[in-house]
Amino acid sequence: MSSLSNVEAKLPPGFRFHPRDEELVCDYLMKRVAGCAQPFPLLIEVDLNKCEPWDIPETACVGGKQWYFYSQRDRKYATGLRTNRATVSGYWKATGKDRPVTQKGALVGMRKTLVFYQGRAPKKKRLGYA
Repeated sequence: MSSLSNVEAKLPPGFRFHPRDEELVCDYLMKRVAGCAQPFPLLIEVDLNKCEPWDIPETACVGGKQWYFYSQRDRKYATGLRTNRATVSGYWKATGKDRPVTQKGALVGMRKTLVFYQGRAPKKKRLGYA
């Protein structure tokens, strides 16, 4: 049994993990970066460059269809700003506008939607992972 399954087994019936964007950034991500211990380790680390979407562990799905996990940003070039989102069988592509994440009126992050395409451009196939 994974550590996440152990945590879920201790939660009360009806528990739903449905955090708002600012809660994900401020209560989970910032505390993780600061090295603070989390009482319930609900989020795992996933390397999107080494993992196809169908291989993302089931433990990233907490109480529903949404996936919540930590992932490091990988730069395409060491001195560049472009992000590498390629996997062995395809790539993640940003879609739509970046949406600001605010807490008490202050910008604390940006939300980006990624869609997975199998293959390489121009012979790509969009899959249902977003």
